[in-house]
Amino acid sequence: MNVMNHVVNLMNALRTHNAFLPWLKFALLNTLRNRRRSGVTVAIAALGTAAILLAGGFALYTYQGLAQSSARSTGHLVIAKPEQFTKDEDVPLQHGLADVAALKARLLADDAVRQVLPKIEFTGLVGNGDKTTVMMAAGIDPDAEFAVKGPFLRVLAGRVLTGGDTLQVMLGEGLARSLKAAPGTGLTLMASTTEGALNALDVTVVGVFATGMAEIDKRLVYTDLATAQKLLVTERVTSLGVFLDRMEATAPAQARLAATLPALQVQTWLEQAPFYRSVKDLYDRIFGALGLIIGVIVIFVVTNAMAMAIIERTREVGTLRALGTLPGQLVRSFALEGLVLGGAGALLGALLALAVAAALLVFPVEMPPPPGRNVGYPLQVALDPALYAGTLAAMLLLAALASAAVARRTVNQPVVTALAHV
Repeated sequence: MNVMNHVVNLMNALRTHNAFLPWLKFALLNTLRNRRRSGVTVAIAALGTAAILLAGGFALYTYQGLAQSSARSTGHLVIAKPEQFTKDEDVPLQHGLADVAALKARLLADDAVRQVLPKIEFTGLVGNGDKTTVMMAAGIDPDAEFAVKGPFLRVLAGRVLTGGDTLQVMLGEGLARSLKAAPGTGLTLMASTTEGALNALDVTVVGVFATGMAEIDKRLVYTDLATAQKLLVTERVTSLGVFLDRMEATAPAQARLAATLPALQVQTWLEQAPFYRSVKDLYDRIFGALGLIIGVIVIFVVTNAMAMAIIERTREVGTLRALGTLPGQLVRSFALEGLVLGGAGALLGALLALAVAAALLVFPVEMPPPPGRNVGYPLQVALDPALYAGTLAAMLLLAALASAAVARRTVNQPVVTALAHV
């Protein structure tokens, strides 16, 4: 009697000239015939969808954070002579930029350029009279640097450099500890000049900072441009970091500036960020494989549930075939039923992922420091509409296709065989 009721309902749906809503209602009623099995299937699909969205959101948040950090460190664009990117220097600033003021004015004429920061990078020795160690130094324009980048250094003692600080430096935490230096300590910087001679300057420590990377903090020294140029006996700079009004303007601005400055090379922050590229490549593989495995498990669960439902209703299928229902109509009916199960699970999974993402904003969770760093970072999940739409669409499509594939064999068997099924 129960089978006949469902047959009558389906025949009524067929008489509505394949209208979608009656078919959807019938598929929904069919999923409720075995509530326990449907509930388990939807729950597994929801957990799988949530896992994919959370893993993908975490990867996207990591990409966005690393991209912003890289762009803030070097600038959206980095301008230097081509040899600076491809050849080693025999002496400091051999491939450096001259006439920086005029070049900076030309760059600031572009509407998308917000600031241009000159930078001098060099190596040498730093000592306190008793001990001398290797340093990696950077000469910067302190006022502009901190105005554009914000607090990009975590100051542990003293203060940051300012534009009026000449013959003064900031030390990384590890380097300050090695030299037993603190704010007010006098040190000596030694480096080769652009002519290859050795030069030395006495400087004063104004601050101690931490970048979050212990190996870098053991060597890094920040000073102002004037001090660096005086030590190296030059007016050149290593490169210019160009900061734009938004990240999306990077590629168009690169094309414009490269055409304006044909003698120089313009690289994007991405070309200057090998760590970002390595992490992205690694995460793409890890989370791509994870998403594929979870997606396959979800589809297998939906397929198994539909296979059991179809076997149980083989005689019902035979009755419908005997009454004139076409096999294609029955396949579409079962595909819609699978779509209901997969869609319900995907929708619940998306809501669960949204709830977890919101909870992480309200109740922060700190991740342990990654390799090479000594500072953790907050665990957050990016809410990307394209990721959610793509995942939901993929779940719906795969569930419908899997259900249709399972149903084809049953609905295409002879009517007599289907009616005799036990």
